[in-house]
Amino acid sequence: MAAGLDELLHEAEIAHGHLCAGQILGVRMAMLALQRLGIDDPRRRHNEDGSLNSDRKRLVTFVEIDRCATDAIGVVTGCRVGKRALKLRDWGKMAATFVDLNAELEPGVYKGVRVVALESSKVRAKELYPELERNPQQMKAYREMPDAELFGEQWVRVPLPASEFPGYKGQRVVCARCGEGVNFDRFAERDGEQLCLACADAEKVYFKPL
Repeated sequence: MAAGLDELLHEAEIAHGHLCAGQILGVRMAMLALQRLGIDDPRRRHNEDGSLNSDRKRLVTFVEIDRCATDAIGVVTGCRVGKRALKLRDWGKMAATFVDLNAELEPGVYKGVRVVALESSKVRAKELYPELERNPQQMKAYREMPDAELFGEQWVRVPLPASEFPGYKGQRVVCARCGEGVNFDRFAERDGEQLCLACADAEKVYFKPL
């Protein structure tokens, strides 16, 4: 049986280091998405009869913010960056798209559900508990409010090439310029050479040598 809200919030608090309104939103967002996709518990390794749980590798999640909710979503879904199942698209939005790898709509395109926290939920939390400060107000309200008052939902199509799948064993190349190894097709062809993305486009590199 899948864990309930209180248990998942406790796990999220341990994983993140504290419990906040963003953690509650992330947990509930992921719980709603799993319900919509018909996935009971993607973290469980085995079913009750001892067979392997086929849902464990069924999900890829794109998160759109690098805040507390992202850690909570990882706790509920079992998706991890290191497993290549949790992918960050930092758009600064309290939103995530949950992609079902069992629901291929056409070659390389999969069905998913995008869930976004509604701005109106903050106003509603204030209406419910005007006597509280903002964070405890939102924490209390976000535990209790119905999904329809917390989130917007949209079914979406998500292109996902095989190279983005968890467990993908891709080509490994050595950059012709810096000599560093590159995994998962993260290289570019320039004048017949295979270059890492840093060498191929120095303007986009996040670091500069001292």
